[in-house]
Amino acid sequence: MNGYPIELSLAGKLAVVVGGGEVALRRARGLLDAGAMVTVVAPCAEAELAALPVRLRRRRYRDGDLAGAWIAHAATDDPAVNAAVAAEAERRRIWCVRADDGAMSAARMPAVTRHGELTVAVTSGGDPRRSQRLRSAIAAALADGGLPTRPQRRSPVAGTGTVALIGGGPGDPGLITVLGRRLLAEADVVVADRLGPRALLAELDPDAEIVLAGKSPGAHTMSQTQINALIVDRARAGKRVVRLKGGDPFVFGRGGEEALACVRAGVPFRVVPGVTSATAVPALAGIPVTHRGMTQDFAVISAHLDPSQPGASVDWEALASGPGTLVLLMAIAQLDSISAELIKRGRDAATPVAVIRDGSLPSQQVLISTLGQVSSDVAAARIGPPAVVVIGQVVGLRAHLAGAA
Repeated sequence: MNGYPIELSLAGKLAVVVGGGEVALRRARGLLDAGAMVTVVAPCAEAELAALPVRLRRRRYRDGDLAGAWIAHAATDDPAVNAAVAAEAERRRIWCVRADDGAMSAARMPAVTRHGELTVAVTSGGDPRRSQRLRSAIAAALADGGLPTRPQRRSPVAGTGTVALIGGGPGDPGLITVLGRRLLAEADVVVADRLGPRALLAELDPDAEIVLAGKSPGAHTMSQTQINALIVDRARAGKRVVRLKGGDPFVFGRGGEEALACVRAGVPFRVVPGVTSATAVPALAGIPVTHRGMTQDFAVISAHLDPSQPGASVDWEALASGPGTLVLLMAIAQLDSISAELIKRGRDAATPVAVIRDGSLPSQQVLISTLGQVSSDVAAARIGPPAVVVIGQVVGLRAHLAGAA
């Protein structure tokens, strides 16, 4: 039998759930999410169900319990009770879903997946397992970007734009979060960093404006002030702006500066955390930054300044004798002076060091050395940025873990 698919607005409307078990819990949660006023009728109810903001009648179902309801769910483990609920619903012209027998239901529950503002409901002629399998396949395709989800382009309205500061992860496009990928697909304007997952830009709507604001040592396409002004300007023009950054926007990504620019301009913004390269790149190279019995702490340092020069605020004295593992970002240009500084302040020159270039990408390159030798080895191997440097005994674990990384 073919059904008539429809989406109901239940906000402020009475819904009755008869039953107190796991199925009743799921149905009550879904109804509450839709804004319904939910009454549950059951002599015994799961603790989680009783804790929900529902009206709970702790007794057996009675004829008349559906009075005033717009929809009912018969979700007990007694077919006779479910049949009685369905019969009352039929008399009162109330749609009723029977959890035990879909064929006897006036209404049936689809298999549902949600992806942001998108809801997909699947039915398959009364075969719930088939619906669930198809739902799972659709959910996976939505999550990995295999299905298009872009909303219809709207005409910009001044003052109604938004900014999303998205961490894109260490480089591999698969390491961006599901939320980040969805917001990227919906963007009117994308301001992309050099180290973000730029491969995803090719998948964007052709009408989307893409601004490459990449920064590399000694070569800035745009200054930070210009980037701040750009995202604010486009948002004020009513655009959905995505600032796509590498790693996490709040880990040496200047995301805080961009967020403050939005606050000062009165522009709504949200932060979507990303997988930071400080931990992800070593992990993908087979190096955990902590390991029981070896080191319990680690430090992440922005190492783009010469530690011997004025203006360097990093406490190298504490780092030389403190955290078991040091993770240096943006350190290649200063690796020689940093190594010398750590050794001068007490860190053993034989301490293992890993330099990981293009972490997470097919071009990833890993060099293993020691603190006393690493700058010479990097120069000989002609390794340039972007690279993550890991200093500590955990580097020795790569010999055992790299094959599984």
